[in-house]
Amino acid sequence: MGKKQFVVIGLGRFGTSVAKTLYTLGNDVLAIDSRDDIVQDISDSVTHSVQIDATDENSLKALGIRNFDVAVITIGSDIQASTMATLLVKEMGVKYIIAKANSEIHAKILYKIGADRVVFPERDMGVRVAHNLVSTNILDYIELSPNYSIAEIVTPKIWHGKTLNELNIRANYGINVVALKRGEEINVSPVAEDRIEPGDIIVAIGSEEDLTKVEILNID
Repeated sequence: MGKKQFVVIGLGRFGTSVAKTLYTLGNDVLAIDSRDDIVQDISDSVTHSVQIDATDENSLKALGIRNFDVAVITIGSDIQASTMATLLVKEMGVKYIIAKANSEIHAKILYKIGADRVVFPERDMGVRVAHNLVSTNILDYIELSPNYSIAEIVTPKIWHGKTLNELNIRANYGINVVALKRGEEINVSPVAEDRIEPGDIIVAIGSEEDLTKVEILNID
């Protein structure tokens, strides 16, 4: 599988973290911001960094934005700039667009104009920290949308020794198990016959309410 090409537009703390992490994971990353000092600071931590106005269509076209697999729009409080950049990369044909929102209204606008996924970094981190503070059963927690989240959860004792088919997790708990972790091994295609063992960790998608119900099954 070849490297994916990412363009990250907006290099605040969140955008910078995303760009550096994507590059560290072996991807090609173009980092864009209107502030030259920030562009210079990140230059050694990404494939390319460029100082342009991301709301200028000609500047984006000159960079060949249409050839990128994923665009991550992480412009901060300037909703107009965020919206314009999202619209432009969509019109240029970027395959998948992730955009940062600061409010529900902002998120609705971004979805309307073509964002495939909208994230709320500050809220996501708040939810994640809260879960980790009150429970050792949930290892990581990321909000995918206002309605769905993905979480790594230590399997409850009452599940041990039972198969996924016997547990019927989707029907009984309202969540979808997308992976099963056992030690260093990760099963990304769990089947009905897979049996839960002590220490297993599930990666599951569901509402915060349903994920929390599973989380608290471990609480005596």
